[in-house]
Amino acid sequence: MKRVKTLCRSIVAVLLMSTMLVAVADLATLQKKAQAGDAEAQYNLGWMYDKGDGVVQDNKQAVKWYRQAAVQGHAGAQTNLGVMYAPGNGVPQDYKEAIKWYEKAAVQGLAEAQNNLGVMYQKGYGVAQDKSQAVKWYQQAAAQDYATAQYNLGWMYQNGEGVAQDYQQAVKWWQKAAVQGLAQAQYNLGLMYRNGYGVAQDDKEAIKWYRQAAVQGFAEAQHNLGWMYENGKGVSQDYKEAIKWYEKAAAQGHAKAQFNLGVMYRNGYGVPQDNKQAVKWYQKAAVQGFAEAQSNLGVMYHKGYGVAQDYQEAIKWYQKAAVQEFAEAQYNLGVMYDNGDGVPQDYKQAVKWYRQAAVQGHAKAQTNLGVMYGNGRGVPRDFVMAYLWFNLAAAQGHENAVKGRGIVKKDMTAGQIAEAQRRSRQCLESNYQDC
Repeated sequence: MKRVKTLCRSIVAVLLMSTMLVAVADLATLQKKAQAGDAEAQYNLGWMYDKGDGVVQDNKQAVKWYRQAAVQGHAGAQTNLGVMYAPGNGVPQDYKEAIKWYEKAAVQGLAEAQNNLGVMYQKGYGVAQDKSQAVKWYQQAAAQDYATAQYNLGWMYQNGEGVAQDYQQAVKWWQKAAVQGLAQAQYNLGLMYRNGYGVAQDDKEAIKWYRQAAVQGFAEAQHNLGWMYENGKGVSQDYKEAIKWYEKAAAQGHAKAQFNLGVMYRNGYGVPQDNKQAVKWYQKAAVQGFAEAQSNLGVMYHKGYGVAQDYQEAIKWYQKAAVQEFAEAQYNLGVMYDNGDGVPQDYKQAVKWYRQAAVQGHAKAQTNLGVMYGNGRGVPRDFVMAYLWFNLAAAQGHENAVKGRGIVKKDMTAGQIAEAQRRSRQCLESNYQDC
């Protein structure tokens, strides 16, 4: 099962002011109260220095005042002091010290501290990693309706960390966080409905939750919402609406959205066909390491679409995608070596790349590998192996493979044909591990 792509929410600070906003004119009064030992005033003064609200931002001063309130048992100050120690803001980074202060606030029932303590146990920061303990603290915070903890608890259930994997529980907790407006939870809930994990599959519900996260600027949700519109899942197909959401995600650097925008421009879906724009978006995704964009950018350079034809630049991008095991790029790289385009002709290298694509089920690569064996280019001539690869590609409906199989069959004995068929079955049954 494809795992839902999620990251544990970062530690969050309390950073909540008391209900009375402290005006600049009252700063002197607040300082006097803090100096006199008033814990709430010390906490608020720490918050002001932490955020640069009414004073020059100063982490060391924030730590000073948080600490004075924390030692008096002020739970918010204890939590925020832990937050300062965790990344090392105003103090040397010290996870153990962060945990110490989180624990003090957590036992007082402060949900933010309980959540942060859960993160420390989940990640093993300052303590031995203990996912059961993480779940314990997330549960305590989640029960107080703390959205970030609800999200984190859902993540633990979804991935079976510290608890038995339970998609229905994951949905339950993400639902609670989602209705509070947490974009990551809304997005994950959309994924659950899209894939039918823990709920009945429902594209309309998926759209609903993707949209709620998307309008908050959550790039993954914007991309997925675009995909739903492009493919008409849960909504009427609408390329222009797809482009709208892809553009929003792409502007945030979302590589897959950038790639998809390239595809839309390449094919003229919802926009006038424009190879230069396609290259632009493929390039943006490719430099982020997105293999399919690298492969497509290679094609653009290979064929001279939207750019001047440049075989060496094509090879560069094919190679980047090929080393990521992207079969189409491996096939294309094989073609370049086979024909000597941009590189010295090298049949052994062609065979190498055809084979890597072929064992991923790439029919054109399988066909070309059959040709190489049939003609003894880059490998010893071997009709059994040629038949094997033609046979596998022919089973996928590749017409040239059917023709190639017919040609080599004329020069084979009945025994060789039977052996080639046996080895074809063996190859498939082993998922291309034994070919």
